[in-house]
Amino acid sequence: MTQEDFEIFSKNLSHLDNQGQAQMVDVSGKASTVRKAVAAARVRMLPETFAAIQAGNAPKGDVLGTTRLAGIMAAKQTASLIPLCHPLPLQKIEVLVTPDPELPGYQIQATVKTKAETGVEMEALTAVSVAALTLYDMAKALEKSIQIESIRLISKTGGKSGDYSQSD
Repeated sequence: MTQEDFEIFSKNLSHLDNQGQAQMVDVSGKASTVRKAVAAARVRMLPETFAAIQAGNAPKGDVLGTTRLAGIMAAKQTASLIPLCHPLPLQKIEVLVTPDPELPGYQIQATVKTKAETGVEMEALTAVSVAALTLYDMAKALEKSIQIESIRLISKTGGKSGDYSQSD
């Protein structure tokens, strides 16, 4: 690829400079708007593991409370974990861990909200990812084959790219 071809190509890639090096996008000229993102994940396990967690009989203690707290803490650390993410003032972080006997396992959902120049999709995705990893860690003494599945963005509002909602 010639330098001219690269410059034409890279104009559409906001995270590359003119030399093709990764860079943080300058959002200083953007307006602060309310932005919200919702992400989800599933954690699948054996029925016996699910029953033990539901009964509060996991060797490491409060699996679900620790899972929720880990998700909240993770959202707040996203800029430290994901290169090129902007540190954001998060106004709301909610992590729900819902039992799903049909899996069997748990549905995890995180909602993150801010008023800023850039969105919070990565914060919501980081929250559910770390929450799912924490659930695994808290229950691995019961079962090593627990599966973390379907980490995904459910919806987002605000920003230049507009709203998004996952289609079923």
